[in-house]
Amino acid sequence: MDNPGILANTEVDLEKNPTAKKLVTTCREFFSEVDNLTPGMALEARLNRAYGPGNRLYEDMCRYVREGIKEGWAANVELDGPKYRRSRICLPSPENRFFSITTVYMDSEVEYSGQYHVHPYGEINCVVQIDESAELKGMQGWQGAGWTSPGPGTHHHPQVRKGALVALFFLPAGRISYNMKPGQPQPLSI
Repeated sequence: MDNPGILANTEVDLEKNPTAKKLVTTCREFFSEVDNLTPGMALEARLNRAYGPGNRLYEDMCRYVREGIKEGWAANVELDGPKYRRSRICLPSPENRFFSITTVYMDSEVEYSGQYHVHPYGEINCVVQIDESAELKGMQGWQGAGWTSPGPGTHHHPQVRKGALVALFFLPAGRISYNMKPGQPQPLSI
């Protein structure tokens, strides 16, 4: 797998990719509604209840990400071949309420695990199914269409099964680290 930091300062050119610009505009609207909430179990439940499938913001984000896959700007950097790719859409900024925006494409019929990492400030994942059966494993278990939200200090392998999906994920302050090893205890805030 490539160096996780390879995308650290690379962003999608929003002026050259109008669909990416629409995605970022939609994400910013979403951020304005959730920016003072802490990632974790309670936020995950709230997101699935209030912003899940059928919600305009969720559906728009999913549509723009799917278009981005076809257009070639979303999840376009291979990490472990064509079935595990990532791209940084935006770095944290005041306009993003200091969230970064990243897409990760994963495709596997059987369980597949990506790069082990830790979320110092937590994470919010919008699960964008490419295949209707695809699921992303969150800290609370497997999730199809909807959201996962690992709390601050949690760590895991991103995992997919039953097909292709994109994890459109938002990191407070863009914080993610790849120096955690499996087997370490999880924080109480899972």
